[in-house]
Amino acid sequence: MKFRFVFALTAAGLAAALAPAAAQTLAAPAFADQPGRAQPTALAATNAASAPQVRIDPTCWYVGLKNPRLQLLVHGPGIGNSTATLGSYLGVMLTSTEKLANPNYLVMNLMLAPTTKPGSLQINFKGTKNLSYTYELRGRATGPDRVQGLTQADFVYLLMPDRFANGDPANDVVPGTQVNHVARDSMYARHGGDLKGIVSHFDYLKKLGVTAIWPTPVVENDQPKFSYHGYELSDYYAVDPRYGSHQEYIDFVAQAHKQGLKVVHDVVLNHCGNRNYLFRDAPAPDWFHQWPTFTRSNFRDAAFNDPHVAAADRKLFGEGWFDTHMPDLNQTNPLVATYLIQNFIWWVEQTGLDGYRLDTYSYSDRSFLMRFGEEILRQYPQLAMYGETWVQGTAQQAYFARNILPAVDGFKSNLPGVTDFQLYYAINDALTKDAGWTEGISKLYYTLQTDWLYEDPTRNVIFLDNHDLSRFYSMVGEDFAKYKMGLAWLLTCRGIPQIYYGTEVLMKNYSDPDGKVREDFPGGFAGDATNLFTTRTGRAAEAFDYVSKLAAYRRSHPALHSGKLTHFIPAEGVYVYFRHSEAGTVMVVMNSGKDEKTVDGTRFKELTSDFRSGLEVTSGQVLADLKSWKIPARTAWVMELRK
Repeated sequence: MKFRFVFALTAAGLAAALAPAAAQTLAAPAFADQPGRAQPTALAATNAASAPQVRIDPTCWYVGLKNPRLQLLVHGPGIGNSTATLGSYLGVMLTSTEKLANPNYLVMNLMLAPTTKPGSLQINFKGTKNLSYTYELRGRATGPDRVQGLTQADFVYLLMPDRFANGDPANDVVPGTQVNHVARDSMYARHGGDLKGIVSHFDYLKKLGVTAIWPTPVVENDQPKFSYHGYELSDYYAVDPRYGSHQEYIDFVAQAHKQGLKVVHDVVLNHCGNRNYLFRDAPAPDWFHQWPTFTRSNFRDAAFNDPHVAAADRKLFGEGWFDTHMPDLNQTNPLVATYLIQNFIWWVEQTGLDGYRLDTYSYSDRSFLMRFGEEILRQYPQLAMYGETWVQGTAQQAYFARNILPAVDGFKSNLPGVTDFQLYYAINDALTKDAGWTEGISKLYYTLQTDWLYEDPTRNVIFLDNHDLSRFYSMVGEDFAKYKMGLAWLLTCRGIPQIYYGTEVLMKNYSDPDGKVREDFPGGFAGDATNLFTTRTGRAAEAFDYVSKLAAYRRSHPALHSGKLTHFIPAEGVYVYFRHSEAGTVMVVMNSGKDEKTVDGTRFKELTSDFRSGLEVTSGQVLADLKSWKIPARTAWVMELRK
């Protein structure tokens, strides 16, 4: 997630935004599709037409989870002045209620026995007006294709739903939303892409060799500006209606699974959008970090574990806002922490998704991160989770993943993997700078050398570009040979490879501003002059074919998704590494130099002595002599060794 400077928020404006709005009824907007949202029914003494509307989060819950506790956040005009009781329900007990600073909220703490059955739970509120609410307790869905996780055998495709393809023009404009128009000629406006657009191109993704889809957030972002990317959520429990209904998202995950495609759900822990009802009518002032005037984070993650840090710097990093329209959540508040954790469990139960990508992971409170990881993975040990760690240095990156480092100020990460920015920096250096002792291609070697810091570096997600970064083809100067080298590395290195939509057909541009790297996929929208989903020529066709060949080979060869990585120190700009297991050995040779190089193959005999030749898997070229060979300039070979 990349920040953008938009407008200033005054102290008075912040105070007004956080002030309780007792007279305001913030029932869910008519356009929000909210499954499991029980409807309040009036008691005999109250006319149903005049009954106050309440909202309860989570919108429904599931029996049989490992954590028997359930926190219900009830929102409605003056609901905090009510007394809440439960109707008779075997296995469900109301343990306590909590009133908050804002009288429009009430917290109910429930305990669910392991034997509790699905059904309808009656919740009664007695106060100025009496209200009865039917709350649904559901049974958990099962099936082998639910919550599959990710492994090195996967190939992840990152896309922005608004910019990928428009499969349902009927949801382009949704009455009642803050932005109810599309403008494809504006990089900051909505363009109309949606879930059906992605589904309609599953075949394209499968042909490319993709096994998992990572859309940027699909949750509701009903913000007045810039929310097409999805990182300013306005409702934790709703799909953005411009992408489709909640049921359509459930169907999207199910359809993907039927096609052999996994789904990664992108989420934000650190902040929300300022149109979120939790901010507009905040439960209490301590639900968000507050400052006398608008204060932005210093974005210096090192402050979290710097042994010499000034307290002011640490506070500014962790409690400063990401941007003016992104209120910073106070996760040290146990009610806030529980609200977020339950939401993540709810999405898994609703959809059966396979993994979470955690935006702005390093900005969150560290005690909360430990609790979050523990509770989510205790419930779903197979679930993939990787956090965005846009940080400097491998040690700093490893600090936020499971690692061999000692605890720092009580923090010991339990996050399985991270987005591997250090290898992103390294591959870019390798392809854009001359080789040196530590520079150029040598940076790949030295970055991978620090894998000893991780508990398991193969859980890291590796990439060449993403929605916040300049596109890879532009970064290598539109040099097709360098482009192929980067893709060869991506699909043979350790870790879980991720490609950004359009990289496979040479989409290009620089992130100045980021809208330039978030352009529409050609052919995804009616009237497009070019359709790269169906018709590719020239370099675009060659690029797609190269990626698909390597992806297919990676998927079929166990050494590339479960084999050990052994590499040799680069020499004269040539880097050689092996992926090997009992299933076979793959040798990757990268010549980053401007000239052809003669390579002494006897240097690698500890891994080649059992083999006589090699087959380059994308070209069919045979390397007949493993003792010596010449490799052209700016070339990467992916060689399957033969006996």
